[in-house]
Amino acid sequence: MAVLGSGSGGNATILECGNTRLLLDAGLSAKQLTIRMEAIGIDPDTLTGVLLTHEHSDHARGLDVLLRKRKIPVYVNAMTKEALQWGMKSEVLWKVFNTGQDFQLDGVTIHPFPIPHDAAEPVGFTVHNGSTKFGLVTDVGYVTQAMRMHLREAQALFVEANYDEELLEADTKRPWSTKQRIASRHGHLSNTQAGELIADVGCERLAHVVLGHLSGDCNCPKVASKTVSGLLVDGGLTGVQVLCANQQEPTAWLEFGESNRGAILEKLSGNLSQEELF
Repeated sequence: MAVLGSGSGGNATILECGNTRLLLDAGLSAKQLTIRMEAIGIDPDTLTGVLLTHEHSDHARGLDVLLRKRKIPVYVNAMTKEALQWGMKSEVLWKVFNTGQDFQLDGVTIHPFPIPHDAAEPVGFTVHNGSTKFGLVTDVGYVTQAMRMHLREAQALFVEANYDEELLEADTKRPWSTKQRIASRHGHLSNTQAGELIADVGCERLAHVVLGHLSGDCNCPKVASKTVSGLLVDGGLTGVQVLCANQQEPTAWLEFGESNRGAILEKLSGNLSQEELF
């Protein structure tokens, strides 16, 4: 996996498994999506499909232009399609899934599950290939039992950590009503909420955690990673690499799966300090 960019200005993640290449959300401009995919060695024309979590512009902004010259299937649920299709000029190859039901995509199994957010029908995703599992949740108001159930046993997770509680409270740029919306049950997860979720669902298989959708004013990578890493250690999870995605550039590729779990741990322990590792 590699995160092309994440934040209020746009979100997009690439997941690759063999010859299957999935774009999860397309919230950057089509130009930036293309530039950043090419920067990590991905030809946009080789995408197997696009999966959308919901219709908000920071998750779907670049879709229309990206598809002007490409026939890439777009996987959405019915409500997200309805919210997006009226504004699309491109001829979109919609593939409508049912939230809560598995579907197969080029040899991998996708499970879309409901999450609480102020969108039409927002979802998170787990992607399975044999014993390898990846989970993604972004734009989540609060942690549900369904989220906990679906994210367990993953080797890699992308979880939003939007704000630090103290920084949000101290922020002078946002009116109180906006702060309430952010921290509401249909808003976003704090660093603490994200860390508690990951600590709850994590297991010895978990190698990588990427924190995303960090607020530029009410959060920072150092605060987010410290909070989440501390909660993981308190929960007995060691050897987990915690990274923060940013808005400006893609992350490096992160490889995970049963076959290279030992190699990942050996590489991490040999190249990172204890503070960086945990």
